[in-house]
Amino acid sequence: MKEEYDFSTGERGKFYKPNASQHLPVYLDDEILSYLQDRAQAKNVDVNQLINDMLRREIEIIESVK
Repeated sequence: MKEEYDFSTGERGKFYKPNASQHLPVYLDDEILSYLQDRAQAKNVDVNQLINDMLRREIEIIESVK
């Protein structure tokens, strides 16, 4: 690394996007993913939709017992 860096020509906030959202990867075990893919196919929905629906129900359960 250099001792010093020159940021005098830098532009503050050049890549800042106030409404940007991050999509973090979620890694599932192979047997879990396989099961969920089968369930999604049986329901004729996308795996993402199936998982989001499952998580929403879990959140509702958690919130109801607070």
